Amino acid sequence: MTPLEAALLGLIQGLTEFLPISSTAHLRMVPAMLGWKDAGAAFTAVLQLGTLAAVIGYFLPDLLRMTRAWLQPNPWQNPEAQKLVHLIVGTIPIGVAGLLFKHSIEGPLRSLWVIASTLVVVGVLMAVVERNVSPTREISDAGMRDAVLVGMAQMMALVPGVSRSGITLIAAMALGMRRDAAARYCFLLGVPAIGAAGILELPKVLKSHEVSTSVLLLGLGVSAVSGYAAIAWLIKFLRTRSVMPFVVYRIAVGLLLVLGLLSGWWS
Repeated sequence: MTPLEAALLGLIQGLTEFLPISSTAHLRMVPAMLGWKDAGAAFTAVLQLGTLAAVIGYFLPDLLRMTRAWLQPNPWQNPEAQKLVHLIVGTIPIGVAGLLFKHSIEGPLRSLWVIASTLVVVGVLMAVVERNVSPTREISDAGMRDAVLVGMAQMMALVPGVSRSGITLIAAMALGMRRDAAARYCFLLGVPAIGAAGILELPKVLKSHEVSTSVLLLGLGVSAVSGYAAIAWLIKFLRTRSVMPFVVYRIAVGLLLVLGLLSGWWS
């Protein structure tokens, strides 16, 4: 892999990990469009370590507050400590599903036909929630039930094209959270899942000899910087705007991908 490829894939990863348009889909589509070799699920997962750095950096005060609360006496009675437990519980579904369906995730489900379908389907679901729900809850109102249900939704993000941020944003909004609060909740919930995926796949990428350490670090650095910018922008955007621009984008890209596959332009 060349430095240019790593930098571009890192940029795509950083921007699309947090925007509800699917990082895996774009990391699969762009190389195919440019005639590059598919970087593979392992490299895609490792790039998430860059976005992990971004989300930890952005939410460091929140994470430190939760950790300090857990270390205090009677943590079970502390709302901040309970949030940390919620993040862990909400990660269990995606962790179990990732282990059970690892072969399919890394193989058949990376099909561009699957990606085209999920881009459109989740885009439609996003539009339905946006049109029919008037969310008012804050992140402070979230409880264990929210963690479990949003965690179950996050499990679906293992299918390329679904988008972890997209499907969890839909679930949180459907549970009544305001858009920007839902985004913050989903990003925090993603910390354990993103970290685990990247760490588990890192040895495989390093042993493959297809990516040098310097090129990998370049991709991770670009991913971290662009990811931080994407988080800050999306939360600000969702304070006053709806998710409809992302709905239009997802459906348009999904349909263009279908046309490209039918015409033989994408393969």
